[in-house]
Amino acid sequence: MSPGQAILARKSLDRRLAALRGEAVAVPSRGWLKGVREALGLSTRQLAKRMGAAYSRITAMEKAEPAGAITIKSMREAAEAMGCTFVYAIVPTNSLDDIVQQQAARKAEAMLARLHHTMRLENQAMDGADLVTERQRIIAELLAGSTRRLWDDE
Repeated sequence: MSPGQAILARKSLDRRLAALRGEAVAVPSRGWLKGVREALGLSTRQLAKRMGAAYSRITAMEKAEPAGAITIKSMREAAEAMGCTFVYAIVPTNSLDDIVQQQAARKAEAMLARLHHTMRLENQAMDGADLVTERQRIIAELLAGSTRRLWDDE
C-alpha cells in the first residue's frame, strides 16, 4: 500500500470509528452473556439448547467472560443464540491521524536528542529556533513515507 493509500485508508477508518470514540460502555459486572441472558429471561439450560451446547459450556462461558478468557467465536455464537449481534472493536482514544502525528513527534524528539547531544560534544549545539525547525523537518520527513518506520525502535 502506498503512503497516499495508507493515509486515505486511515482517514476512512477514523471516520467510522469516530462515532464510537468517547463512548463509555459499562460492562455488566457479571459479563454481557449472563446480563443479557438474564434480561431476556433465558435459563442457562435454555441457552445451551439454543446453542446446541452442554449446560456446563454456558456456565463455563459465563465464568470466563468477566475474566477475559472467552473466545470471540464463543461470544458470537452465544449472541446469535440470544437473537443479538456481537460487536467487537478496537477504538482509538484519539483520531488515528493524531496517534500517528504523536508517534512521529516522539520519534523526531528521540532522533533530535541524539543529534543535539553529538553536536554539543563537538561544540556545535543548535539554538532553540534551529531545534524547532529541525524537529518540524524530521516530523515532516517521517510522515512523508511509510508510517511503519515510526514504530521501529532506533
